[in-house]
Formats: sequence, structure tokens, C-alpha cells
Amino acid sequence: MSRLPLSLLQQFVLVARLGNLSRAAEQASLTVSALSHQMRQLEQRMERKLFDRGPRGVQLTAEGRRLMEAVAHHFEGIELAMATYQCRREAALTISTLSGVMSSWLMPRVASLVAMHPELELNLQSSSALVDFARDPVDVAIRYGKGHWHGVRSEHLFDEWIVPVASSALLQHLPGADPGDMSLWPLLGDPSERWRDWFEQIGGHAPRRFVAQFDTTDALQRAALEGMGVALGRMVMARPLIDAGLLHVLGQRYLHIPEAYHLVYPERSLGHAGFRVFREWIREEAHRYGESMTYMSVQASADMPMTESRKGK
Repeated sequence: MSRLPLSLLQQFVLVARLGNLSRAAEQASLTVSALSHQMRQLEQRMERKLFDRGPRGVQLTAEGRRLMEAVAHHFEGIELAMATYQCRREAALTISTLSGVMSSWLMPRVASLVAMHPELELNLQSSSALVDFARDPVDVAIRYGKGHWHGVRSEHLFDEWIVPVASSALLQHLPGADPGDMSLWPLLGDPSERWRDWFEQIGGHAPRRFVAQFDTTDALQRAALEGMGVALGRMVMARPLIDAGLLHVLGQRYLHIPEAYHLVYPERSLGHAGFRVFREWIREEAHRYGESMTYMSVQASADMPMTESRKGK
């Protein structure tokens, strides 16, 4: 058998991974007929049947599986090695961030970036998973945490505060409840996490039971909007709803927490013109937002009436 063209093996790996000629042809920018012809050509040159073809796609034969095991990791290694050296257009920028930050903080501001730099082509992706910059075609991410991520650069953007928030419907349902006494309200969330910090640092007593717990911040915030109870809202996501009058702050106390928002990126992004523009812009936006939140939290505490619970602290 003469030496096989690498392109045939590359297309074979693609078809084997997807198990579908139509999807593989789309990714390879080929017609289904052309890709099917290539796979038959590969089978003829190897003198082995590599696929079983059926109405629901293609499946590897025993010979096909052996070939896949022998060659697939080589192509994966090439893809991984070349990801770092991919030639990117300077105006194209892929940004990954958390869905809540995307909708509540980034989207209301990003129009100003596009207006100032119409040459930019932004690809905005929402994900809670950490980006593997060596494998993923992502230039920069916005992440929430303490700022320690291995193998990447991390720059602090702005801090986070939490505050009890409730809907108008809940306030109307409990008109006589003291907004500073959380034990009188139905509470949402995990009592062993942020609520514990709240009661330790702000004071007061937890209720006997919490109404509901949620596995995402978005779901927790939605439950508060629907009037199910009081949530400790992260201000990055809760502030637009507070400003719109959909949620209301109870007690006027803001708790600053250790986690913050950071700009995370690989070393290679420093050479990307689009990234440098975005980095400068988001630093300025983050600085303005951070100053406004600091002022808001200080002003709220200063305006809070001197209750008996505060006098005793």
C-alpha cells in the first residue's frame, strides 16, 4: 500500500468522531458526496472496511476502531500544538464570561466599545467553566473568584457586594415586617454559606428554616423576583433590577465579600490588538463601576437609622 495522504486520515478521524457524514462534511466544507467518496477511497487503499453505513449514520468496524486508536491522538496533538500559534485577525476577539455577568453587566456597556471601535468583531460566549486557553479559541475571560488561576494572567476588575433583596409583591405581602430583621422574612439560599457570613458580620438572627435553595445564582434571583422570598443578591446581577424597581434592598446594609471579578487571559493575548483595546476599555468601565458601588454601600450605611441592633454593635 502506498503512503496515505494525511488529508484522508484527517477526514476519517472527523467522520469517526461525529458518526455522521452530513455533520462531518459541513465541518470539513465538503459535500456529503465528496466526503463519502474519500472514505471509500481510504477503505480501498487500505483494503479494509472501516465503516458500517446505516440510516442513522456511520459506525466504525473493528478495523476502523483500530485505525482510530492508532491515529486520532496524533491529530489531537497537532491541533493542541497549533492552537497557540493560530493566526488570528487583529479585529476579531472572543470573550468568555458568566451568563449573569454577560446579561447584567457586560451587555449594557459593550455598545460603547463597539461605537468607539467599529472595526472590532466580538464573539461573546457565556460559560461557567474555566477556559482552557491552550485548546479553546478564546482570547480573554471574565471570571469570579479570588484571582488565583494557574498558568494565566489575572487582573482585578471590581469587587462584589451582597445585599438582601425582595420583590414588591413580597413587601406588600408582609407590610409590617422590619426590613432590618431578617428573622421575620422568608429567606432563600443556603444557610451555611453567604447567609451565615451575613448574620456573623451584619448581625441579627437566622430564621428556623429557609424556604428554598438553588444551584445557580440566576435561579435564586428569579425566585426573589417571583416573590418567593428574600435572596442575598450579588450586586453585579441584582443592581439593574434594583435600579428598575423590580427588586428592593432590605435594611440598606451591603456586605463586601472576598470574591471579585477578574480579567483572565493567556500570555499570547498581549500581542492581540483587539484584546489590548478591550482591556483598556473594560478597565475604565470596571473602575467607574467599582467607585459607584463603593459610594453606594457607604452612603447606604450612613443613611441607615440607628436601630437598637446597630447601637449594640
